[in-house]
Amino acid sequence: MRNLSTAELQPASRINLLFGENGSGKTSLLESIHLLGLGRSFRTQQYRQLIQSGQEELLVFAQVDPFNKGESRPLGVTRAREGELRVRYAGESIGAAELASLMPLLVINSDTFALLEGSPSVRRQFIDWGGFHADPGFIRLWRGFHRVLKQRNSLLKCGKIDARVRALWDAELVAFAQPLTELRSAYVEALVPVFEEILGELLKDVQVQLRFSPGWDAKRDLAQVLEENFERDLRQGFSSSGPQRADLRFRVEGQDAAERLSRGQKKLVVSALKLAQGALFHRQSQRACIYLIDDLPSELDERHCRQFCQFLEKSANQCFITCVDPGLLSRVWEETTDLALFRVDQGTISQSAAPGE
Repeated sequence: MRNLSTAELQPASRINLLFGENGSGKTSLLESIHLLGLGRSFRTQQYRQLIQSGQEELLVFAQVDPFNKGESRPLGVTRAREGELRVRYAGESIGAAELASLMPLLVINSDTFALLEGSPSVRRQFIDWGGFHADPGFIRLWRGFHRVLKQRNSLLKCGKIDARVRALWDAELVAFAQPLTELRSAYVEALVPVFEEILGELLKDVQVQLRFSPGWDAKRDLAQVLEENFERDLRQGFSSSGPQRADLRFRVEGQDAAERLSRGQKKLVVSALKLAQGALFHRQSQRACIYLIDDLPSELDERHCRQFCQFLEKSANQCFITCVDPGLLSRVWEETTDLALFRVDQGTISQSAAPGE
């Protein structure tokens, strides 16, 4: 995969530090873990970029214990150059949704700033990660809604829609949209106090308010909104209201947080969001998640880096953290913490002794 030809890793159950020069393959290793959990990279949608030149496919394999039962089982993900994705768990083929439920992954890197500065679709993905892992019925509602939305938009692009046909599709859209929105709203409501608690430790002098926007005026019935917006939707060729327009709003003293906060403050807000998401997942499921944290020291100053690591240490999560120099990060953990250091050098991985060993 990329610049990792053949690599084997025996990670610690808690903290794994991957260090080496830039371009040595550290991020590629995180990509491999992400591929194992979701069947895709967090850096690119072009899967062919992941496969080394001259190779027809890539394979990532691991022994996993997703439900903390002390029973490790084999999980393998193969991606072919032609695009075929094959996933095998405990000897059986599984789909993408089942794979995602086995490996709850959270990524923290420079792209995480998109939670504040990026498009609403990034924030919907953030919310939907939580909804998916919090309620087993979420994925059925999500898929059903997007299936109906795609059909409604296809009809809108045709320019003419029979009134009875439109009424049927609008009714089905609302039937999926309402419970999907309720699950999203409930997740954000549960996340807010956890986020506020963690942010209060990382950024004591700033208060950030989170507000969920469902994608239409919540005081009005969606069926009525669809009816009133139909002519505009018909001219535009797509549905302008509904869960596909949902968003998560961040405000500081009544202003957009992306405009109000400094770069350093934004780092702490998005870090608190990701930490809160992992903490809430553990409270709701009694399961740990896996953090993939790319170049942590560049994202936080030393004091906040220490605080961030303390939050990770208090959690039950398994973490893979990349850095160029492991100096600070190798010293911030308690002696009892299960810690492993790995040097990554031009695509090869070797384990290093932890401090004090």
